Amino acid sequence: MTSVKSFQESAVASDSLKARFNMSFGLMAAIWLLGLIGHFTPLQEWPALFLYVFGAIGLVLYRGKAKGEWRQMYVAGGDLKKSLLWGGLAGLFLFAMDLINTVLYYKNGGAPMAQMEFILVNGSLLYLFPILILAEEFLWRGIMLSAMIERGVNKHITVFLTTIFYVVNHFAVAPVGIQERALMGMMAFPIGILGGYLVLKTRNLWGSFLVHMMTMISMVLDIFVIPQLVR
Repeated sequence: MTSVKSFQESAVASDSLKARFNMSFGLMAAIWLLGLIGHFTPLQEWPALFLYVFGAIGLVLYRGKAKGEWRQMYVAGGDLKKSLLWGGLAGLFLFAMDLINTVLYYKNGGAPMAQMEFILVNGSLLYLFPILILAEEFLWRGIMLSAMIERGVNKHITVFLTTIFYVVNHFAVAPVGIQERALMGMMAFPIGILGGYLVLKTRNLWGSFLVHMMTMISMVLDIFVIPQLVR
């Protein structure tokens, strides 16, 4: 009787993992397709960005509340204290590196991120950054990374792939020119690598969220402060 019950529980867990895996990749595919379509319409990539943010947060909240997968997705459990400690240190490192690189970029004649500045100020999206960061961490370092690891994908391949997906996603959802998308993609790569390994080490994604938040603060300085200082 016990073996039958264990088999049933194992089958349920396997089905749940498969659903989580398929939903994360299905959402990514839908975002990219919508972004491609929007690129050739007056709507641009805004519908894809909307789906990205609310789809990622909604999917994780659904899996967490309906299926109790908070720990499996690293939203709860793990070593939160260690996650935040190492996340803060990694965030400070990326913060400093980003500011140094940005100063060098502008001193060498780099063009300001004028389109992103317009969106953040005139579109009043500056204060929505925390929500965007939450969605990105939930999707790439939460539900997708955890599902790949549980399905037996090598941890290094998992971190690399989820990082590449995260980088490519900036080209799918950012309603700005290709150069500014590339700059954001370059910033995304170290976030994905450090955040991915941090999550794997601590089984908790909030340190990666902290890394991400600190680099977004540096990006705001890149756009609004650094250009004024180096002129």
